Amino acid sequence: MKSWKWYATASAIALSATFTAPVSADVKMDDILKDASTVGDVVSYGLGTQGQRYSPLKQVNRDTAGRLVPAWAFSFGGEKQRGQESQPLVKDGVMYVTGSYSRMWAVDVKTGREIWQYDHRLPEGILPCCDVINRGAAIYGENVFFGTLDAKIVALNAKTGKVVWTKEIDDFKAGYSYTAAPLIVPSKAHGPIIVTGVSGGEFGVVGRVEARKVDNGDLVWSRPTIEGHMGMLAGKESTMTGKQNESWPGDLWKTGGGATWLGGTYDPDTNLLFFGTGNPAPWNSHMRPGDNKWSCARIALDPETGEIKWGFQTTPNDGWDFDGVNEVVSFDADGKKLAATADRNGFLYVLERATGKFVTANPFVAKISWAKGIDKTGRPIYVPENRPGDPTKAADGKKGSSIFAVPSFLGGKNWMPMAYSKDTKLFYVPSNEWGMDIWNEPVTYKKGAAYLGAGFTIKPVFDTHIGSLKAMEPLTGKTVWEYKNKAPLWGGVMTTAGGLVIFGTPEGELKVLDDKTGKELWSFNTGSGIVGSPITWEQDGEQMISIVSGWGGAVPLWGGEVAKSVANLNQGGMVWTFKLPKQLASKAK
Repeated sequence: MKSWKWYATASAIALSATFTAPVSADVKMDDILKDASTVGDVVSYGLGTQGQRYSPLKQVNRDTAGRLVPAWAFSFGGEKQRGQESQPLVKDGVMYVTGSYSRMWAVDVKTGREIWQYDHRLPEGILPCCDVINRGAAIYGENVFFGTLDAKIVALNAKTGKVVWTKEIDDFKAGYSYTAAPLIVPSKAHGPIIVTGVSGGEFGVVGRVEARKVDNGDLVWSRPTIEGHMGMLAGKESTMTGKQNESWPGDLWKTGGGATWLGGTYDPDTNLLFFGTGNPAPWNSHMRPGDNKWSCARIALDPETGEIKWGFQTTPNDGWDFDGVNEVVSFDADGKKLAATADRNGFLYVLERATGKFVTANPFVAKISWAKGIDKTGRPIYVPENRPGDPTKAADGKKGSSIFAVPSFLGGKNWMPMAYSKDTKLFYVPSNEWGMDIWNEPVTYKKGAAYLGAGFTIKPVFDTHIGSLKAMEPLTGKTVWEYKNKAPLWGGVMTTAGGLVIFGTPEGELKVLDDKTGKELWSFNTGSGIVGSPITWEQDGEQMISIVSGWGGAVPLWGGEVAKSVANLNQGGMVWTFKLPKQLASKAK
């Protein structure tokens, strides 16, 4: 519902002689599928449905990047700052950007002026696990879509910001929420569909992937991620996920976790949706012997039916909260259609994306302690003594033996998306070098309460740095170069045909590096920590680069000793946009 503020703002903007009202967005499926190769807009999360985060633009390049200057800055305003993990979208001269506390703005990309603002009315008692963030929107036709902290998906008119429809994903009082950017993909039977996951794995919810009609939000299909649960198709039960009790004991599958909280990617070549699934619940692995499918896994789904075509589990019987939600990025190598995913458990996996067949896995962080490596089938070679102890075997029955595990439960890589360059054939992986003291405790499920059964304290592994951006060869695991950062890295990465790698740091710096050497070419301090993902597009013949700035997310909430080390970082809420000076831009063409 719109407040009077929108009408007042719109009226004030309309009075400006320099403001030109944008045309209404009209995004077609073809625009989304070609997003990775077109330069005049950004209409998908990941700069293309395959999630490579690569732009063919090269006006800003190794030679010119050092001359970047701010074009405009837009403030989210108010006291609702917190973590800003959004990736903006751009279409027809308008930027659509989400912010903390389930808000969205439309901004004129020529001036940085607000066109409209939507504030979702959140109820009391929401249960977000890891800050009140939102990672972005989706756009199709004349509407823009995003999820909310009270587990709803909202469609807004892109021109006016007025609500078109709202659908409830699930009960927020049970721990459900939604923070990921939705994904819009084609369907022969249903037309374009909007695909979402769920957040809330720490509350014992059951993860799932769902598809809805874009015009009214009606449910097309639903696919749970934990075995034993029934899927839905066309309003009726379809098939069961896996086989009940095949890898889950007793009734634990009913509250088994496996949340799909990061969203997914789509590969047009194989017509498959790829989603990662989160930790099993509870964290105490001694309560649930077995592989606990399909938690901590990557699954490929048929967009027509929601059926799982293949699954690959990275951490069976997870005992360290190594969510497997990390993005699946499609790429081609050696004549094969492959996919890479950098897991929270510290290994970069390469799979055949049509079948899920394991190709290779290599560590991308140092001192991994929970596993000796990955065997030829893709299964981890566990180190039994580095699993947290069973509390039922403790003298008091209240706390199992504590171990020090690397990486920490916040992962070798957490949510922050990596990027792939079609030029260097390298992945650029934002990682963190940290470990944790972790121990298990007894726990029982209670609706709306944290369902962990573990305690933990995160600690740095090195004195010099925690954050580490690594340029990696996906098939060999070779690190070509590494950029070390004192604070943890918590934002996304982008690559360009200009030979650049672009990312931000919690210290507030937007950085541009040489994609071949890692040499720093340019840096700008945005005034608050960066935990968002950059984008680039061409506007009136000029290459624009934008980043959302605003420190927060899981690190200051869960980071233990690490959180203390970054306690001085200021929160914020800004969109910064950069370009080359006009004289230099014309010479660079």
